[in-house]
Amino acid sequence: MAFDPTVALGPICEREGIWLHVDAAMSGIAALAPEYRWVNAGVEYADSYCSNPHKWMGVNFDCDLYWTADRASLLGALSILPEYLRSQAAEAGAVIDYRDWQIPLGRRFRALKLWFAIRCDGVGSFQAMIRRHVLFTQELAAVVADDDRSTSSRRTR
Repeated sequence: MAFDPTVALGPICEREGIWLHVDAAMSGIAALAPEYRWVNAGVEYADSYCSNPHKWMGVNFDCDLYWTADRASLLGALSILPEYLRSQAAEAGAVIDYRDWQIPLGRRFRALKLWFAIRCDGVGSFQAMIRRHVLFTQELAAVVADDDRSTSSRRTR
């Protein structure tokens, strides 16, 4: 797994007026556990951020957490506004029209499955799963590091 140097890139993007999107699709969920919040280092510079609960929270597929500091720019980039989809309330800013917050026009209520998972199991269950998975990975890395074949194959390359 790789991490972009957001802490270093953030100030450059801010200075140059470049939109910084942090795509924490897989690893961003780790930040649910306080000891892994370092995965979001530099996120304060982000103009937008996303993470996918379907990748590490066990939530059914097709669920994305998305945040943006400037929804007008997001809507300008993704919006399609044929006449039949226009409304006075949305154009006046009286309501938020979520159809423009992503590329596909059809919308399912994806947030409901995430809400139910958190409501039924609580955040603690996800934190425990993340910690368990990190421990499994650390154990596997130790086994690989201790295996003579992994050391000798590195030398022959």
